[in-house]
Amino acid sequence: MPELLRLFGLRFFFYSNDHRPPHIHVRNNDGEARFTLEPVECLENNGLKNKDLYLAEAIIEENKEIFLGRWNEFFKS
Repeated sequence: MPELLRLFGLRFFFYSNDHRPPHIHVRNNDGEARFTLEPVECLENNGLKNKDLYLAEAIIEENKEIFLGRWNEFFKS
């Protein structure tokens, strides 16, 4: 499970057996959410509080190109 970033108690990662379209999982002690990268959008939320969802979305938006590059590098796409 490649970890991309830890910031403000949020962990950003993808699973090594993940599938397209490129997306990022975000986890903290409350739960986990999944965001697409193009466009940045929450697909699924399992327990993250709204404030953490907004923060995660802003962080993903800011780092979208880096995350997408790491996804493509890992999955060779």
